[in-house]
Amino acid sequence: MEYRRLHPWDITPAKARRLQERLRSQLIFANPSPRVRSVAGADAAYDGGKSYGAVVVFSYPELEILEQSLAVREDSFPYIPGLLSFREGPVLLDCFSALGSEPDLLIFDGQGVAHPRGFGLASHLGLLLDRPAIGCAKHRLCGRAGEPGKARGSWTPLLDPEGRASGCALRTRDNVRPVFISPGHKITLEQCRKIILAACAGFRLPEPLRRAHGAASAAADGKAKAVEARSAYSPRKRSSNC
Repeated sequence: MEYRRLHPWDITPAKARRLQERLRSQLIFANPSPRVRSVAGADAAYDGGKSYGAVVVFSYPELEILEQSLAVREDSFPYIPGLLSFREGPVLLDCFSALGSEPDLLIFDGQGVAHPRGFGLASHLGLLLDRPAIGCAKHRLCGRAGEPGKARGSWTPLLDPEGRASGCALRTRDNVRPVFISPGHKITLEQCRKIILAACAGFRLPEPLRRAHGAASAAADGKAKAVEARSAYSPRKRSSNC
């Protein structure tokens, strides 16, 4: 799977913030009817100074696994709230580059536009990969949201400081803590809600994301083999499917 190379990754946090503000204007939030037959979940884990990425592709709406890709890199960017994409982006792009298929939609364990500069992990990689992308986070990064009802499917808007809805708190299981979803790129908030609910197979997290989290954690624990890449823009031959 190819992606757009819009910037270098070896930049300072200050330059990273300015880049987010500049790229934000390229995001698209209108997609009348995205054709979704496959969905990829993407997540990363960390151990021993290395980042382990995983992408798991599922058919949709059947939710059957089609493909999985793992990769590992040396950590090159510190954990800084609001700059997660600069920490996880390179290793996740290695995973996407190794895929033999091109998933129709991407789900990330992070934010979309519910972000201090409106450009979280799902927005950043959705733009680079030119795919509809959803941020599905376990915790709120910014904004405010009321507590949704206890039943599955209940939701409340996640409001930015100016009172605009940047996402929502969504209950994906009865009486279980909500997740915080927001559009990343090429998708609307309403479409995000419907897809996330449809992709949850009885768990709090959508199945593609839940499986990606498990695969990345297994790679970090040494229970699965990930292919190591040398640079942020590695050719496809330096990654492989696992």
